[in-house]
Amino acid sequence: MTIRHFAVAAALTALGIGLVAPAASATENTTASRQRTLQASVDAVQKTGTVAVVAQSTGPDGRRYTATTGVSDTTTGRAARVTDRFRIASSTKAFVSTVLLQLVGEGRVSLDDTVEHWLPGVVSGNGNDGNAITVRQLLNHTSGLFNYTADFPAISTVADFEADRYTTWTPRQLVGIAMRHAPDFAPGTDWEYSNTNYILAGMIVQKATGHTWQQEVTRRIVRPLDLRDTSAPDTSSRIPGQHLHGYSDFGGTGPVIDVTDFNPTAAGSAGAMISTTGDLSRFFSALLGGKLLRPAQLAEMKTTVRAASLDPVWPGARYGLGLMEIPLTCGGVYYSHAGDLFGYTTRDGVSADGRRTVVLEATGDGASDLSTEVAQNALIDTELCATGGKSGGNSGGRSGGDSGGK
Repeated sequence: MTIRHFAVAAALTALGIGLVAPAASATENTTASRQRTLQASVDAVQKTGTVAVVAQSTGPDGRRYTATTGVSDTTTGRAARVTDRFRIASSTKAFVSTVLLQLVGEGRVSLDDTVEHWLPGVVSGNGNDGNAITVRQLLNHTSGLFNYTADFPAISTVADFEADRYTTWTPRQLVGIAMRHAPDFAPGTDWEYSNTNYILAGMIVQKATGHTWQQEVTRRIVRPLDLRDTSAPDTSSRIPGQHLHGYSDFGGTGPVIDVTDFNPTAAGSAGAMISTTGDLSRFFSALLGGKLLRPAQLAEMKTTVRAASLDPVWPGARYGLGLMEIPLTCGGVYYSHAGDLFGYTTRDGVSADGRRTVVLEATGDGASDLSTEVAQNALIDTELCATGGKSGGNSGGRSGGDSGGK
């Protein structure tokens, strides 16, 4: 559920394209080349040590390319399918932020409201003060609140995971973990990724609507977009339907185990959702295409602050309200929200107008030498550049407190 800060190559190189039969038409040549390129990129990710990789790339003409490799289940040996469901981890944050911004557009919440206004007494103690933190600062990670997952044994080792994998956690309990720690910095003075922010965001959704964040995400996004393979589970530990199994050894703390079954309350509104490459593509396309938010709220979402601590992974990264903004090697930027949960890695990229999308999922922990991250980023960069590149963005935008990061 956290974004892993790994060192990766600053420049991502495109994969080679093979020769095509001279008798083929230009359209056939392009289609075949695009398909081979995507498959080669997926294979490159899998060769770094993942169990399975599935990907979908959609261009401005609506043409979809898909590629898969590996197995969805090491016990049965079933081949991975691009339609398989998986845990999307922190990509959930884009859904939760969208719901909060819809409430802003309806005049029911303000980005300048304080956390204390909505959740009296929840953020307090050890220097934490809900009066000093706004909704905007939760959504763009400038609150300074300690990241509760950094002190959460349930996801730290194989033994701890096995002991707590079916435990139900309340949002108040998760925030309470963070409240045992002093803030990382004063609100609005720096940037640091914290899952605590989005647990609080989900709590505000419930306070403002009288419904859980899961109910609001389902009512406002999943059903209108007909995302049939997307769900926001409460306490159910299973992934319904055909799905990818996740595998992890939690940093070498034990044997590699199947981590698929897991009570998602440990991730909550910071990372509990389940989806597919197709549904995530549809969601991000609709979001950036202006179908889910009013223009003013979409502009707020795309107004970014510098996220310098992400530079080892995404040089030049910026963060908006539930969206990352990442430079493309061919010029311009794309929008994204990555997701990492033990056994599952979600990566996605979408153009500023929503017409070009790429979503990939990898299972297993990947390589220890960081080559998995390089290959994943290269896949997205290659696909988006192949379908136009130079996606306009709001890279000069500011919100919250643009300190420039650490």
